[in-house]
Amino acid sequence: MNAPPRAGSYLVASLRAEGGTLAELTRDGDPPGGPSEPARLAAAGPRARGFEAEYELLVEMIFEGCRLHYGPQRVVRTEDADLALLLGDQLYALGLARLARIGDLKAIGELADVISLVAQAEIAGDPALVDAVWTAGAVAIGWGTDERHAQAKELARTGDPAAAAALTNAATERRVGKAG
Repeated sequence: MNAPPRAGSYLVASLRAEGGTLAELTRDGDPPGGPSEPARLAAAGPRARGFEAEYELLVEMIFEGCRLHYGPQRVVRTEDADLALLLGDQLYALGLARLARIGDLKAIGELADVISLVAQAEIAGDPALVDAVWTAGAVAIGWGTDERHAQAKELARTGDPAAAAALTNAATERRVGKAG
């Protein structure tokens, strides 16, 4: 796999190209800490082969949308909470539209699940579950899914305290090739 271009710079350039309020509120430079781990992880999987930079960018857009919804803001910054929600939704839509252009309907479903499960975990105040949802979602996009992943997501939907561990374990096994 070829390394994707610097996704942080690509994200800033893509958001600026959108124009409007999104472009106006995009800060200069790479996101603090560089591209998110979920974006790097999704792009590293075999399902992203040939589209690594695009997968990294679209997951980064959706991750940035979550940061606008729940904080801390990274690349797009505003003190207006209502505007942050609207811009976060816009970033969700931009990321999903890019994925639709690739034609990866399975990954669209996974990212929709990530968005809803992250919202649920954020409302519950469970940062470990937020991280596990992102990791499992990124692995599902990059490596595909299996029954363990589906069962772990169901645990998260029902608020089971074992959900974070189940998601993390399913993702780890999928990524190292132990899952079927």
